[in-house]
Amino acid sequence: MNIRQPYAPFAATLLLAALAFATPAAPAQSSDTPRLEKKDGRFALIVDGKPFLILGGQINNSSAWPATLPAAWSAAEAMHANTVEAPVYWEQMEPTKGAFDFTNVDLLVTQAREHRLHLVLLWFGTWKNGQNHYVPEWIKSDPKTYPREENAYGKLLDVMSPSSQANLNADKTAFAALMRHVKSIDATQHTVILVQVENESGSVGSVRDFSPAAQKAFDSPVPIELAHALHVPESTWTQAFGPDADESFAAYSTAHYIDQVAAAGKAEYPLPMYCNVWFAYPVHALENRDRPSAGQEYPSGGPQQANIPIWKAAAPSIDILAPDFYSDDFSLFRSIIATYARADNPLLIPESQIGPNFGRYFFYALGKGAIGFAPFGIDRAQLPEVPTPQGTIASAPARPANPADNFALFSPADSQIAQLNLEGKLQTAVEDKGAARQTIHFASADAVVSFGFPQPDGTYPPGTPTLQGRAVVAQLGPLEFLVSGFDASVRFCLSDNALQQTPNLQLEILRAEEGQYIDGVWQSTRILNGDQTDRGLNFRGGTPPLVRILLHTLPLYDEAVHRASR
Repeated sequence: MNIRQPYAPFAATLLLAALAFATPAAPAQSSDTPRLEKKDGRFALIVDGKPFLILGGQINNSSAWPATLPAAWSAAEAMHANTVEAPVYWEQMEPTKGAFDFTNVDLLVTQAREHRLHLVLLWFGTWKNGQNHYVPEWIKSDPKTYPREENAYGKLLDVMSPSSQANLNADKTAFAALMRHVKSIDATQHTVILVQVENESGSVGSVRDFSPAAQKAFDSPVPIELAHALHVPESTWTQAFGPDADESFAAYSTAHYIDQVAAAGKAEYPLPMYCNVWFAYPVHALENRDRPSAGQEYPSGGPQQANIPIWKAAAPSIDILAPDFYSDDFSLFRSIIATYARADNPLLIPESQIGPNFGRYFFYALGKGAIGFAPFGIDRAQLPEVPTPQGTIASAPARPANPADNFALFSPADSQIAQLNLEGKLQTAVEDKGAARQTIHFASADAVVSFGFPQPDGTYPPGTPTLQGRAVVAQLGPLEFLVSGFDASVRFCLSDNALQQTPNLQLEILRAEEGQYIDGVWQSTRILNGDQTDRGLNFRGGTPPLVRILLHTLPLYDEAVHRASR
């Protein structure tokens, strides 16, 4: 797309606005290690000194190999991702005890740089989906030295016991070696920005470990630090947690184990670290029980909803507990977001399905302060090509939603969006049943969002057939906003607060521009007016544009004339 400079009459104003909002281009190398930043209860991932929004894509479990990686990079490009989540396999990295092979790690980092992508490394160590599938053969084949969990009947499970010091030492050693190597090849370039420690940890096959070492710990008092943190009695697990004792013990054992693995890695290279969560999905309403079965329907002892307090107390080296989401139930999604978006926990969705609700989930999470979002299995998903973002406001024909459109919209402005979210200046509206019109409240003005087309004057918007309408509005100044959306129109009116202070006011559009951010600086592509602004900003079809709209106030009526007419 040809980017032209703003029209001359607006050049000075646009330049000042751009400079005020611009973020300097990141240097090629920096000593500023990626980190998490918190501001007024909101979070950002800081990469090369500025906020970064993860527009991610996780590749399939067995795709981090030379023969299969090319498909991963092309899939990330089609998705308009800026980050790829890729596994590191313990069994491949340490095929013989103490002998480390970083070939795949080097390949991931090198090729990610070639494709101008960041990386989230997924450590497939002791746990993968609640089991031990990626543990090296020399560990799997020696259960006496490296004990397994046992169920209540003494059956050995394909789960490593978190009560075993030998298991812990082996994982700590391997993970520390990985982080030491990542630092040696990436400490200044920051291709790797985040690390997942284990994968959907916990036990599949039993509510907890009943091995002799685990049973001895279970019969002992709850660790004093945990008892104090949770305000439970300093007594046995059964006395302190009652019917939840087994799962609570499993949660502490797993969290404490993983905390030590993460701490060993951070001692080598302190990147932010998270654990992804196979959370506890609700049981069907017709079933005669109020909760799913731990160890059967989800890995017992992971950071599921009820276990978050234990994990926060027992695993301080884990920065984020991040739920994976695989459901079309939007109400469940809202519930999970509310559970994991906490004052002590940044919101990150590291895995989701690429389904009909992908765009809704992404927008909703973004509006709740998410630092990143990543669908799973992008290298097997069939994504149609997405054109370069272009002016499509109110003029393009509607076409079926493409999941990649969502990332295509934000990828040129990922740093600006992350900064606005950190400052609490970004909000979203997502269509839901019976809510085809929603209002986003800011201090100076309200954004009224209507979903679906056509929208005849004086009528309630029709909504969309599959509830896919969504919009984003971010405040750049007192009456200046960044706006975009899918199957939505956005208009502005004065907020109740502003009207209460000065009743004789109305809003008017001073300027509306389509454009994008290039190296952190806003570049206008065209100025909108007439049909494009008379009834709000209309976003329909294709990849929508970003629009910067500047409003101003003027009197609703002439006071002198009004008084004289009385």
